[in-house]
Amino acid sequence: MKLQKLISRLEKHHKKKIDLSLDRTFNLLKKLGNPQDKLKYVITATGTNSKASMCASLKSILNEAGYKCNLYTSPHLQSYTERFIFNDQEISQENLIELLNDVEKVLGEDRASVFEILTCAFIKYAEQYKDSISILEHGLFQKYDAVNCFKANLCTLLGFIGLDHLQWLKNKTIDGIIHEKTAKLLNSNIFINKQENLQIRNKIEKALINNTSNKYFYGKDFNISKSENNFIHYQDELGEILLPEPNLLGVHQLDNISTSIAAARKIFNVKDDHIKKGITKIDLKGRLQEINSGKLKDLIGQNRLIIDGGHNVGASITIANWIKTQNQDVHLICGMMKDKSHKEFINSFKDIVKSITLISIPNQEGAISKEEFKNKLNGINIRINLSESIEDSIKSKSNFQNSIILFSGSLYLIGEILNLN
Repeated sequence: MKLQKLISRLEKHHKKKIDLSLDRTFNLLKKLGNPQDKLKYVITATGTNSKASMCASLKSILNEAGYKCNLYTSPHLQSYTERFIFNDQEISQENLIELLNDVEKVLGEDRASVFEILTCAFIKYAEQYKDSISILEHGLFQKYDAVNCFKANLCTLLGFIGLDHLQWLKNKTIDGIIHEKTAKLLNSNIFINKQENLQIRNKIEKALINNTSNKYFYGKDFNISKSENNFIHYQDELGEILLPEPNLLGVHQLDNISTSIAAARKIFNVKDDHIKKGITKIDLKGRLQEINSGKLKDLIGQNRLIIDGGHNVGASITIANWIKTQNQDVHLICGMMKDKSHKEFINSFKDIVKSITLISIPNQEGAISKEEFKNKLNGINIRINLSESIEDSIKSKSNFQNSIILFSGSLYLIGEILNLN
């Protein structure tokens, strides 16, 4: 409660939750002694989707190779402390409270958004571990994101780019998104993940034409494939590796992992054994994560409980593709925030799930109510059920056997599920 009260207080330093500018970030960093210039080994990740998966898989590989890592991600699922990993250890709530109080004192009467304060706080604390590899995930876009404060980095991981957060852009097209994600990338090394189609990849390549970085494209400079006998083959100019099955569900995760492997081999020259071990130990919650124990799992009997925080159309298509590979009936339970493409998200599932149940995400002011959500789905030819709570939605599926109960639509929803379980 102390931490949440502190966050609520920090929110008052800048009433606009989103205000695209780097001025406040650089002002606060200057007051903190410009710690961003003191971190020796920085890696950043941007993109619409896949950032968390790329960061987590790269960290796991580097850990196996003997490197210590600092990791900054957002949003969190259960606690703000999840966003702050230093030397591979999550910060304690007590230390985070002390850190944020110190940063707030330095900020004084100046303005900064909560995300800007959190980002600057992470960088300041990481100064104590400046010899570790600092991996930072961008928040909203890249061009004016607070993480875009470094003069140099080892590399950038550029993930899947799709349509999301359009309300903050003047150019509400894929070209506008690509510009925001790539216009200010540092000149170093850029590893570009698999995209929805060749057209988008070509647009990214064109957008980066004046960036002097070494650029490595999925499908061109590195590749990954799974054969009919389930062998996983990774290949780049350094040679081929036969990989074990990673501990993440979904064939799309192979694409994300391949981007991290490319960076690990090119930048750090890690050994094949480190890669093989690393991809079986990836620590990533809320992305096609199977819940195997706990209160909610007990409610569904012989069914599987899967949770995924996907919240845009690119994510729903990816989840739908995974569902098609399963030999079980899937029942979708969905809750979303108000500012998402609700109809388009649900439309991805209309012909491949047995039922769709809508719920209101608890404890989230920006969540869409289940009733309003249903009203937005007019024209989708599938029966829509409503449920009063997460627990009730699960209980309503308890009579099924050998099915998959899948929660999706928001990382905030997934956080509430993990808290309940």
